[in-house]
Amino acid sequence: MLITHDTECALSILVELLNTAPEAGGSEQLADLDALGAFVAQREISEVDSLTAADLAAVHRVRGELRAVFSADTTAEAAELVNSLVAAAGTTPRLTNHDHHGWHIHYFAPHAALGDHLGAELGMALAFIVMAGERERLRRCEAPSCARVFVDLSRNRSRRYCDSRTCGNRLHVAAYRARQRSAESAESAESTESTEGTPAGVAG
Repeated sequence: MLITHDTECALSILVELLNTAPEAGGSEQLADLDALGAFVAQREISEVDSLTAADLAAVHRVRGELRAVFSADTTAEAAELVNSLVAAAGTTPRLTNHDHHGWHIHYFAPHAALGDHLGAELGMALAFIVMAGERERLRRCEAPSCARVFVDLSRNRSRRYCDSRTCGNRLHVAAYRARQRSAESAESAESTESTEGTPAGVAG
């Protein structure tokens, strides 16, 4: 699947945003304005003015709407969710080359409120995925104890875990240990059967 660098960056921010939710990490990672400000700074989200409590509430709302696209049952449902999100954000596509990034498109109005900014940019990134017929790339980690999401951009759509170094390795180790226990149990059973089948002795 061919996607632009800008869309890939937006998808990266999307995943990071969704995984700040309590249902993903067990606790709210954007609990206050300081946390929200740190998120904006670390992801270098441009054209963000002073943040308020209203911005925090709006980001929480938009985050939930974005996450709903990942769990949509059909492409039509996903498209409807994206359309609603993008319409509410009031997209205004414009070319810009700020901060030496080269020409690219911003979908949010200049200095829009952060909720609208994220709704427009991240909603459009999802729109491109849905439009390309690649909705199956929007995935939840397959580790049983993990609810984090990710976008599978691998060539053959083979990615299964949010992070192969954590969830992937944990499952591989667990599977290996389960196989070891199964083999040990089988050996123990065979040993027991062999002992039980051996004559105790012959009377002279």
